[in-house]
Amino acid sequence: MTAAGDAPLSVPITRTAAGAGLDLPAYATAGAAGLDLMAAVSAQVDLSPGARHMIPTGIRIALPAGYEAQVRPRSGLAARHGVTVLNAPGTIDADYRGEIGVVLINLGDGPFVITRGTRIAQLVIAPVTRIAWHPVAVLPDTARGAGGFGSTGLA
Repeated sequence: MTAAGDAPLSVPITRTAAGAGLDLPAYATAGAAGLDLMAAVSAQVDLSPGARHMIPTGIRIALPAGYEAQVRPRSGLAARHGVTVLNAPGTIDADYRGEIGVVLINLGDGPFVITRGTRIAQLVIAPVTRIAWHPVAVLPDTARGAGGFGSTGLA
């Protein structure tokens, strides 16, 4: 069930040949927002410090119009190994039908080994808000104004 109590969003999914035998992405707990994505690699990938690599997941999805999938890092990989998603969050658009790949980067001090089935990232499905620009001569003023990076203080 969704937070609003409605039926879950139905999303078609298929496995690539590389994804055969792997579990489908799943929520690790009842309260989890993201589904775990697994590596669909055929051989071990050694991710050296500073290196990045596109890791296949072996799945393709068909999101309904009005939704996106966000590929996000797994906090445990980041905290324990310094491994994260390079373009986090990566966006999967509703009209994309190719295999989902995850660009991992090792920001840690030691190598990180990725084997078949390693949980490498999480996938969060979210609604997309479409906008229409409304050109104006002047924007409404706020207390913050144009203050940018660091303008609200250090703490």
